[in-house]
Amino acid sequence: MVKTPAEIELMAESGRLLAAVFTHLDGLQLAGCTTMEINDLVEALIVGRLGARPASKGQYGYGFVLNCSRNEVVCHGVPSNTEVLRDGDIVNFDITLEKNGYIADSSKTYLVGEVAPAARRLVATTSEAMWKGIMAVRPGARLGDIGHAIARHAKRAGYSVVRDYCGHGIGREMHEEPQVLHFGKPGTGLHLREGMVFTIEPMLNQGRRTVRTEADGWTVVTTDGKLSAQFEHTVAVTGNGVRVLTLREQEKRPFGLAIQEGAAAGKPQAG
Repeated sequence: MVKTPAEIELMAESGRLLAAVFTHLDGLQLAGCTTMEINDLVEALIVGRLGARPASKGQYGYGFVLNCSRNEVVCHGVPSNTEVLRDGDIVNFDITLEKNGYIADSSKTYLVGEVAPAARRLVATTSEAMWKGIMAVRPGARLGDIGHAIARHAKRAGYSVVRDYCGHGIGREMHEEPQVLHFGKPGTGLHLREGMVFTIEPMLNQGRRTVRTEADGWTVVTTDGKLSAQFEHTVAVTGNGVRVLTLREQEKRPFGLAIQEGAAAGKPQAG
């Protein structure tokens, strides 16, 4: 659960490479692409250019390098040659990368072309909620503080937080202890210690928080068909705050730079 400084530096290298993958995706024209085309592009980038391993491929029998969760898909969407991204869609790409034996995990929800204001607001609020959770991380804080910060921000905006999936410890294994819930009571749960590394990855829904899994056994959708969005970073607890190991260059303002310098409907599952 607790990593040494050397281990955290190795994870930071994985995180830096993964951030570069998202930077590449940021420059793509997504409308008209199939989700399988995105999957194949990311695999070629991770393996061919970055000399790393896509950690999701083969994990739990999953056959692809990323999850692509579009519109009402909450998480674990499976790439397809027939699913075409259209103008007005929102789509989350959830990607893991292993380098030198250590794994980084991150996701981002993209706006495809001209997106309706209501969808834009959901996506922006979900990103904000993730950062609210990240800003609650410091030695001596508790896991409940993270979940409370996320859920409070979501509720104030009129959104629900999915409770069936959660963040997780990460390192040599993709899913380690502890589980990091995206709801909770402040002052409760595990105390945070310097060297802990875990993901924070809230999923916010426009409507009800309830979800169901499709027949493929992977794809999770909202039960009411309304939109869902997700953002995720891998973070480490430092001596005086938090370090975002998967931080992307464009995130250094307004949240990321300050952080770097200053510091249930059943059993939840790791996201």
